[in-house]
Amino acid sequence: MKTKIGHGYDVHRFAPERELWIGCVKIPYEMGLMGHSDADVLTHAVIDALFGAAGLPDIGAHFPDTDDRYKGISGEKLLMLTREILTEHGITIGNIDCTVIAEQPKLKKYISDMRRAMSLALGINLDDINIKATTEEKLGFTGRLEGISAHAVCLINIK
Repeated sequence: MKTKIGHGYDVHRFAPERELWIGCVKIPYEMGLMGHSDADVLTHAVIDALFGAAGLPDIGAHFPDTDDRYKGISGEKLLMLTREILTEHGITIGNIDCTVIAEQPKLKKYISDMRRAMSLALGINLDDINIKATTEEKLGFTGRLEGISAHAVCLINIK
């Protein structure tokens, strides 16, 4: 068995009249994130980390924003589709570590729900996914409340 590491990054701009989904959890907030899908910035970063570790094309190649099948699709469904693709390639997930960067809303009380939802969608143990949230101390686009970004790293095992 071979173990490989991957890194993913995603960013979405705030948009009015959209729901805010982060880590497969709906977060009460005055704005959501702009995107073709539900714009779940955290799941998108995780998906890119997983595809990157596997040496596969990125999230945009697998689930293009030009394809109406993915319009409004949830991050949870994209994680399940990603798991199917990885399984087809003989890949299992070792662990995932993520960081969400958001000045607002505060995410601490939602992290356990995010971990649970994402672990279920990916078919991994709860202990194999970690999520942290931080601010950028009012610096940059996240500090100016223009959007949210996320980083993810993962280990995968290839048979």
